[in-house]
Amino acid sequence: MNVKKAIIPAAGLGTRFLPATKSVPKEMLPVVDTPTLEYVVREATEAGIKDILIITGRQKTAIEDYFDKAYELEDILKKKGDTARLKRIQSIWKNINIHTVRQKEPKGLGHAILCGEAFVGNEPFAVLLGDDIVYNPKKPCLKQLIEVHDQYQASVLGVQTVKDAHVHKYGIIGGEKIAERLYSVKGMVEKPSLKEAPSNAAILGRYVLSPKIFAYLKDTLPGKGNEIQLTDALMALSQKEKMLAYDFEGKRYDVGDKLGFLEATVEFALRDQALSQDFKAYLKELMKTL
Repeated sequence: MNVKKAIIPAAGLGTRFLPATKSVPKEMLPVVDTPTLEYVVREATEAGIKDILIITGRQKTAIEDYFDKAYELEDILKKKGDTARLKRIQSIWKNINIHTVRQKEPKGLGHAILCGEAFVGNEPFAVLLGDDIVYNPKKPCLKQLIEVHDQYQASVLGVQTVKDAHVHKYGIIGGEKIAERLYSVKGMVEKPSLKEAPSNAAILGRYVLSPKIFAYLKDTLPGKGNEIQLTDALMALSQKEKMLAYDFEGKRYDVGDKLGFLEATVEFALRDQALSQDFKAYLKELMKTL
């Protein structure tokens, strides 16, 4: 079956960005002039997905407002003849169906995805974490994973190799290489120590999953952090049906981390034609003073 739907978990409290996230959802913090969540939604749409469910939480109505039609603003821009900005604003909501549901309790990523069961139904679906932006102007990360899914008809985890010092931050897979950039998943561990880790291949916020994952999520007991871990359910599912991991191509930014957020802001600004020349000159001058 084709992948037609995506879930984006965006219910986290954003404690690493307090006090800003006391009133502003972390997913709405802008990288240059675009909220991080829009980059993620755009990746899904560029992969051919038009039905997207965003899992939100309390005090995150700004997310719903952002992906809605802004009648007053659009009318003002239209009257001003500001066609460029009008088209940009309309591109946020046109030709895409955004749905939202609240995760009523902070029970972890696995529980957040379980909140989307009714939306998904009995078909394969994509998951994109709201904390991760992947830059690849040639082929979006999710599109790469969908192509693998279409060829092998199996769940696919997006992975990349991380440094030893970062292994403890991620779900790590163990597997056997079966093709270029492609692995058959034989096991996985959630946030292991370096000694416990079966490899350095980290699951980095992109998935194409079988709907059978929901049954395993329901049976998954709280794990690390007393939360329902998606990795635990994936491990159980991998014992019953084929699961693959694809070493995707692209630059991944962890915008849920302050350093990753700053890296994304600087590099996306340098890619912006309207900003890049002046911003690069500023950075060169700044480096002389440090």
